Formats: sequence, C-alpha cells, structure tokens
Amino acid sequence: MAPRAKTFLLCHGAWSGGWAWKKMHPLMAQAGHRLMAPTYTGLGERAHLANPSVDLGTHIQDILNVIAFEDLSDIVLLGHSYGGMVATGVADRARERVTQLIYLDAFVPRDGQSLFDLNEGGREPMRKAVSSGDGYRIPPNPPPPDTSPADLDWLNARRVPMPIKCFETRLRLEHGEPAMPRSYIYCTRLPPGDVFGQFAQRTKSEEGWRYVELDASHAPNVTAPEALMKALSEIVA
Repeated sequence: MAPRAKTFLLCHGAWSGGWAWKKMHPLMAQAGHRLMAPTYTGLGERAHLANPSVDLGTHIQDILNVIAFEDLSDIVLLGHSYGGMVATGVADRARERVTQLIYLDAFVPRDGQSLFDLNEGGREPMRKAVSSGDGYRIPPNPPPPDTSPADLDWLNARRVPMPIKCFETRLRLEHGEPAMPRSYIYCTRLPPGDVFGQFAQRTKSEEGWRYVELDASHAPNVTAPEALMKALSEIVA
C-alpha cells in the first residue's frame, strides 16, 4: 500500500535558503510527498530584505505566514540545523496544523534558549566576524568537507551572511514542549566540535522521541539526498 502523501514544510539552516533543497524535490515527488521549501527573510532570493532587526522571531513568522497563506494542515515540519530553532517556534504557535516534527542535525531549544546558549563555543568567534564585517551579519560557515567540488561552487555562490540577532534571540514557547510526535535525525559524519551530539544524547534518552542515525555529514540534502529521503520516508510511514 502506498504511504499517504505528506506535506513536508522545511525550516532551512543558517546562511542557506529553500534553494539548497533542490535535490530533494524530485525524490519527494517520487515518494508521493510534497516538499515546501520557503526561504527566510534576508537570505537566498530574499537577501535584499536583510537588515539589523531580522531575528529568530522574523523567521518563525515567515514560516507561520506560509502555513496561513497556503492554508496548510497535517504538516510534517522539518527543521535542519538552525532551522530547529525556527521549527520549534513554529510548532509551538501552529500546534493544530503540525502533526509531526522532525529535526535534521538541528538545534532543539527549550523555552528561553537562544542558539548561542546551545553553541557557546561559536558565540565569540561569530561576534568577532560580525564586527569585522557589516556590523550585523555573520559570514557563512564552510560547507561539510565531503561536499563535492561542483556542489561547493553551487553553495558558496549562494550562501549569504546571516543577521546575528537570529542566533541571539531567546525562543519563547507559549505552550511548553511541543506535544506532537518528534524525531531526531543525527548525522554521524561529525565535523570538528560537533554541536549536535548534545541533542542526539538528549533525544536518544528522553521520552517521546524517535531517534535515527544517518551516515552523512551535516547537509545530507546536498551530499546524501537519497539516504535522507529514505530516512524521512521511514519516519512518516
């Protein structure tokens, strides 16, 4: 029996955009699902909207507006990397629309936490990079080392600096921990200073989580799309 078609709504990672998920669209369609990959304010094709006031709340509102204007329901919300911050806020405010929450090598904040609270090692280097740049944006981290040269060219031409406020904003949850089924996909090809191991440990041991490991580096949407699709299909089946 074919699995029921799902609508996956992406909350993408930092410096990136919906564009970085282009390899996933045909795979989603082939599996009978729909992938919606909007881009946050100030990034990707919306880079011209960047300004110092853009923060985590702006990006949560971006996704909430997609849900409202596209009239989406029964959503599988997929947060990648920084997108875990965004997805957690979206799930909190659109609880009746989101049926599953999947974190892909992503930050899983609790109420009152910012990304910098969860990645303290990154805070000072990133603040320094901002002050030597335009004063409000963090230049992109390099893509994973196993990214192919062609993909590196594609990514590096399109990744843009990110407003630091996105990393400084503390997430406020109005309804406590999300109540819908949650899954964590941990990418096991670790970068130096693996910041996501803490969430792998938490979600492996905490009630209410499904924990999955993927033999890929941090951006499997680029480097291991088929393996990622397989993992996502198994979770939603």
